[in-house]
Amino acid sequence: MSFELHILGSGAALPTSKRQASAQYVNCNERHILIDCAEGTQQQLRKYGLKLQKIQFILISHLHGDHFFGLPGLLSTMHLLGRNKKLSIYGPPGLEALIRAMLAAGGHPLQFDLTFHTIQPGEAQLIFEDRLIEIFAFALKHRLPTLGYRINEKPKLLNLDKEAISAAGLLIEDMPKLKSGISIERNGKKYNYKDYTLPAQPVYSYAYCSDTKPSPSYLEAIKDVDLLYHEATFNQQHLERAKSTFHSTAQQAAQQAVLANCKYLLLGHFSSRYDDAHQHLLEARMVHPNVGAAEDGLQLNLGKWGLIFASADKTQAQ
Repeated sequence: MSFELHILGSGAALPTSKRQASAQYVNCNERHILIDCAEGTQQQLRKYGLKLQKIQFILISHLHGDHFFGLPGLLSTMHLLGRNKKLSIYGPPGLEALIRAMLAAGGHPLQFDLTFHTIQPGEAQLIFEDRLIEIFAFALKHRLPTLGYRINEKPKLLNLDKEAISAAGLLIEDMPKLKSGISIERNGKKYNYKDYTLPAQPVYSYAYCSDTKPSPSYLEAIKDVDLLYHEATFNQQHLERAKSTFHSTAQQAAQQAVLANCKYLLLGHFSSRYDDAHQHLLEARMVHPNVGAAEDGLQLNLGKWGLIFASADKTQAQ
């Protein structure tokens, strides 16, 4: 099982030669999730070796073009390649009507099961769960209804202590209960599960905050998350511009991460006015100790953070 994050686009509204606009691919325990879908997303998927037909869920944050203009093209490509698996799309009000109108204009209906789930932005709400993961949506503070998303792994089963189990002569049919933390009784003797198991593998969580100004309203939704992606469109030099456009600076993103007790912070959605994220990192690392900068093509395996989260004395992501 793995929890991988792939950055497909780390820039803001205007794509550059270095950064495409917002799109991310998450593989959480073989649940394949696309978060936002800017123009060019399908090319980025191909460029970084990710199979678009594996995508099961698409999470759209809001209806600014740099977050969803790639969706009609991606869906059309899936259709042309013969997709026959169900696809679920989650997003704000108005998304379904827009996308269906664009697809209808082409005169070629999709030949796979496409389901839209309209999410009214508000307090954190569970929008999907199965035995391994859960996905929450919550409201951000932008110029139009905007959603953030959080993906949590569910607690994993305990590992078995094979030597202890063998010495006790326990049977195969006892294993599921022990792994689930249930003690058993056999031939009048009680066996405490704690004596025959080892700790479970750790679980991780990831939160995505796209376009938003800093606000206490979504802190609870991202509380204690292992990795927070938070927009940092501007640095402090352009604080007033951030305020007027309902965006955040890198320093403000770091403050939100501290207030919500987020373990690691990944900055992104950088304005095209900046050549790199050097100054963003300097400002954010004055506030939060574990900060990295998103770059197109960056891949992170949660739990194996690497040098992107260098200590605060470093001045740029590696």
